Amino acid sequence: MSTVVRMPEVLAGTTEAAIQTWMVAVGQKITVGMPLAEVETEKANVEYASEVEGTVLKLVVAEGEDVRVGDPILLVGAEGESADNAELNGSGGESSPEANPPQAVPAEDSAASESSVSQASASETSQIPAAPADSSRRFTSPLVRRLAKEQGLDLSDVTGSGPGGRIVRRDLEGLSAPEQATAAVPESAPESSAPATTQAATAAPVVSTGATTTDVPHTGMRKAIARRLTESKSTVPHFYLVADCRVDRLVALRKEVNESASVKVSINDFVLKASAMAFVDVPDANATWGESAITRYSSVDMSVAVAIDGGLLTPVLRSVERQTLTEIARGVADLAERSKAGRIKQHELEGGSFAVSNLGMYGVTEFSAIINPPQSAILAVGLARQQPVVVDGAIEVGTIMTVTLSADHRVLDGALAAQWLAAFVRHIENPLRMLV
Repeated sequence: MSTVVRMPEVLAGTTEAAIQTWMVAVGQKITVGMPLAEVETEKANVEYASEVEGTVLKLVVAEGEDVRVGDPILLVGAEGESADNAELNGSGGESSPEANPPQAVPAEDSAASESSVSQASASETSQIPAAPADSSRRFTSPLVRRLAKEQGLDLSDVTGSGPGGRIVRRDLEGLSAPEQATAAVPESAPESSAPATTQAATAAPVVSTGATTTDVPHTGMRKAIARRLTESKSTVPHFYLVADCRVDRLVALRKEVNESASVKVSINDFVLKASAMAFVDVPDANATWGESAITRYSSVDMSVAVAIDGGLLTPVLRSVERQTLTEIARGVADLAERSKAGRIKQHELEGGSFAVSNLGMYGVTEFSAIINPPQSAILAVGLARQQPVVVDGAIEVGTIMTVTLSADHRVLDGALAAQWLAAFVRHIENPLRMLV
């Protein structure tokens, strides 16, 4: 019995994606975990790995083809089995465990749910669909559409270098946005039969300041961020704990380590390691909320916030408690580089019970972060700065770093969160413990 592999919701809130590159061919044998394709969304490129094994019977869509979540993309079966098109429209075969069928695809809102309803008919899936005449729709990748909107680029005269003439990211190099025309402010308000008070209220902002405005359309990423964080703040009971950490020893140790290490470590690498060790000391805090149970984890998988063009990605660093500072530094640098280049993989954005957001490099001394569900906590890290401190009744200069723990009260009670934060402060103020 053949298996229909459908387009998964590779990133939260994604309703449409494109097969950028097939990594398998018809007749090829595949195994579980084997990369099938590079999938491009408005947010990033991710590598989609197989959860079934067998022989590739048919590639349903071509490279560059936009596909809605839940639509068939691949047919897998036994060697020599016929690629019966009837199996693609639901009359036979089994659904791939990699992705739910369209009617079962989980979605964060009704729009995402509606977009995942299968629109494939027998005639549409009998062959790889041809691109429609509207090149701005079919021949432009989701990522390119987002970048074009953000940068105000005109793609009408761009010749695509991708499959089938599709415009890809490299085709945007050298393009510049057209100059925006500035609306002229009339010297006097036009006559109107409307009441004077209404006319004055409408014209006041323009006449008084002469300012113009520009509407920047919401990108898919911005919509997803807005939806998820609004959901978090409205449904997750946040509470906050703040601690000042004296990090003179950390700063000195970091300088000494970087003088001899082949990979430079940052203060944030120490923060990640101290956070992981705090979970080792307080394992009950390493948990997430579920509908029927609280899930506890035996390893510390931690999300690292990475700012990219037009938004934010949170790739996950695995088993941080077992890694050295050098390994953490390498891992974070790799995730950040590939996130910004749009080459992050699907599984690297999934999981994790905790996140770290560091704005100290921007001069921010203290802030509170919003939890990213289903995670149960996030640590906001501020700038390490020198200030007066009192030690044994005497004033001296110390290097202080303020951290704020945002916690989900459904998972972490106040005392448990305080125990974790106290453990974090112990490790960050005594960094040598993390090296032995």
